[in-house]
Amino acid sequence: MNYKNYYDVLGIAKNTPEKDIKSAYRKLARKWHPDANPDNAAAAEEKFKEIQEAYEVLGDSEKRKKYDMLGSNWQQAARQAEQQRRYRTTQDETIFDFGNFGNPGAAGAGQGPTGFSDFFDMFFSGVGRRQGPGPTQSTRAPQGGQDLETTIELGLRDVYDGGKKSVSLQIEDVCPRCRGTGTISGGLCPHCHGTGRLLQSKKFDVTIPKGIREGQRIRLAGQGGAGVAGGVNGDLFLIVKLNDDTTYKRQGDDLYVDLPVSIYDLVLGGEVKVPTMGGQVTMTVPAGTQNNRTLRLSGKGMPKVKNGGAGDQYVRLVGQLPQNLSEKERKLYKELAALRNGKK
Repeated sequence: MNYKNYYDVLGIAKNTPEKDIKSAYRKLARKWHPDANPDNAAAAEEKFKEIQEAYEVLGDSEKRKKYDMLGSNWQQAARQAEQQRRYRTTQDETIFDFGNFGNPGAAGAGQGPTGFSDFFDMFFSGVGRRQGPGPTQSTRAPQGGQDLETTIELGLRDVYDGGKKSVSLQIEDVCPRCRGTGTISGGLCPHCHGTGRLLQSKKFDVTIPKGIREGQRIRLAGQGGAGVAGGVNGDLFLIVKLNDDTTYKRQGDDLYVDLPVSIYDLVLGGEVKVPTMGGQVTMTVPAGTQNNRTLRLSGKGMPKVKNGGAGDQYVRLVGQLPQNLSEKERKLYKELAALRNGKK
């Protein structure tokens, strides 16, 4: 039996926070999932199982604490554990079967009854289990489900209007076959390949808050990971990702739009039609307005999530030069230029 350096397996330091351990595990699990490596499935499955084993220990605070305490004394602890696990007792018709220790071939060379390494089964598997006429099962205390996160893509119109929206999302949830354990009858779950989780497509009716911004989260209570042994479900958090809009650019609660206008409107002034999220409005262009000048439409931006009201809309006036001038127009422009330059 060889010592397993689970920190090296996940490529993390010993003082890595719990949330970063989970992130490292998911990244490696996606990379080495057998389905993602069809040309090297056997080797990928071994690597995948090793990653799963490391996370099974380091992702659990109690197991991680025990693992860190083993240190250089792991061999002595292993000998003591071996002696204890060879002992069997019968009480109230309950048999505690401690597995195939000393006979690794029974579950595959170098593997214990969980399908992980002998090292894992020696210290972390908790392999004592009830045997009887029914299926093998262990007694577990109620445990709340995990909170889940995913992104929800929204258009600017969705955010401006707010309200109910039906969306289909890919959610990583507990595997229904193994109930998140990653194993069935001592081997890797064939449904999730040992990850304990599966991507599933689910439909939700989501209430979009008006004016919600990129990166903000919408919480769906009780729609996260399933609880275990009667525990409550976790929550689902939707991280907002805003799609680019062809007309508007958003900065905070303000909107920016480019408006093509004729040079006559810039020079002489006049009224122009401006698109806004609330509908088209009329805006006055002062005479002698310079090209690319920006004018403000107060209160025509995005709704403010807090405190009510709305941001502003900024309109950049982009002058459009006339093309394909007629001879008469060309003559008039020349006369205008001469007049402007004091030659007439």
